[in-house]
Amino acid sequence: MSEQTGMITMQLMGKNYQVPTGLTIMAAIEYAGYKLVRGAGCRGGFCGACPTLYRRSDNHRIFTALACQTLVEDGMCLVQMPFVPVVSRRYDLHQIAAKPNTLLQHFPEIAGCVACNTCTRACPQGLQVMDYVQASLRGDIERAAMLSFDCIACGICSSRCPADIKHYAVGLLARRLYGKYVTPDSPQLAARVAELQTGNLIADLNALMALSQEELRARYEQRTFETSEENKEPFSAIQHYNSPMDPVDYKDEIEV
Repeated sequence: MSEQTGMITMQLMGKNYQVPTGLTIMAAIEYAGYKLVRGAGCRGGFCGACPTLYRRSDNHRIFTALACQTLVEDGMCLVQMPFVPVVSRRYDLHQIAAKPNTLLQHFPEIAGCVACNTCTRACPQGLQVMDYVQASLRGDIERAAMLSFDCIACGICSSRCPADIKHYAVGLLARRLYGKYVTPDSPQLAARVAELQTGNLIADLNALMALSQEELRARYEQRTFETSEENKEPFSAIQHYNSPMDPVDYKDEIEV
């Protein structure tokens, strides 16, 4: 900690900088005088454009983070990493089928997964990355889609994978297959689309457009959810398919 109140020292690409406490890594980089022409997108933790590697002064490990969501620490040694490239494998979603071997056919490298769980430990979203890769290998498209639902494609998992798996691309195809072929058609959605096409909801939409930001926020916070047919409780993919926030005991889980 610097003698100057509220200032700390970080090391960025081999050079020390004094920055105020309480800044995110991204804000600290900009405070140090760098103009971010890449590695900065939404600044809200959704786009995955700011993956960062860093070490702490009292720990030998490499840590991973999103620069826009992680506070800079005294003695932090960091560098922003480039996006992990992936060779695009073109496919026509209307021509492929959701079969047990579809994901393996398009991403044969998932067969090289050694179940080291490094990808899961590296994920800044706290996703069970290894589990959805293993689900993809088994042909369980639904579980792979659910476990990867919150993936932001930052690529940190791929940068740490000894098998060079591009996890985010696997998860993306799983979610596309699940959405098109596995998810049952919603009669409520079809009915609502029909209402929109007839113009019956124009008055309601105009009323919403006239609301203030505070009124819209109140409406959003008071919204209700449909209940599932199984237990008559609001459906939650997180609770049903396991996450660090609500762990469920599956046989292929590894405690770390």
